[in-house]
Amino acid sequence: MTPGRYTGRRAVVTGGASGIGAATAARLRAEGADVLVVDVRPPETGDHLIGDVAREETWEQVAERGPYDLVVSNAAAVDVLPAHRTSLESWHRQIGVNLTGTFLAARRLLPDLAARRGSMVVTSSVHALVGLPGHPAYAAAKGGLTALTRQLAVEYGPDARVNCVIPGPIMTPAWDRVDEAGRADSVRATVLRRFGEPEEVAAVIAFLGSADASFMTGTSVVVDGGWSIVKDSA
Repeated sequence: MTPGRYTGRRAVVTGGASGIGAATAARLRAEGADVLVVDVRPPETGDHLIGDVAREETWEQVAERGPYDLVVSNAAAVDVLPAHRTSLESWHRQIGVNLTGTFLAARRLLPDLAARRGSMVVTSSVHALVGLPGHPAYAAAKGGLTALTRQLAVEYGPDARVNCVIPGPIMTPAWDRVDEAGRADSVRATVLRRFGEPEEVAAVIAFLGSADASFMTGTSVVVDGGWSIVKDSA
């Protein structure tokens, strides 16, 4: 924690009502930021806007409450089904929330961020790195986010920085649908032998968005406890 690191700065965090987004909003506030949370559900505390990140009008409303020094694009949606059982409606919804929402944020806010020498941090997933059953749309979107991060960094540098965080098994409400055996399997597949906490990802997001990461742009930082580097081949 670096108290005062974000003093006088305005941030927007999407998907901030729970999980990594809520932890990020809390972390940024603790470091002095004025934070607007955008979610389809209202957060428990703080300034918020109820809206769908896949809709342009949401970003017009966000822009009206700016300007911003930091944009954290974190909203997510997932349906766990194989490709042949994924409806076109589900595909569009997952791509819309996970990928198009970040594009809309960039299109509307990055010019202003560049004018303020600001920063954008995108939340991807280890699904961008490895294939897991039942996640065709989610994986496609998360992989797209890492490529979009690089593209935006090139287009808006040197005035604005754009980076990406890649979380692994983090204990958020998304795990409520997984039984104890499934959770234990994920822990065993993780080098650190535990789930990560949302606050641990929030710490990395706060770093990437700050001046402490001033020479980092277009990069993707994996925060997965070593989940993506180990394979049991015995």
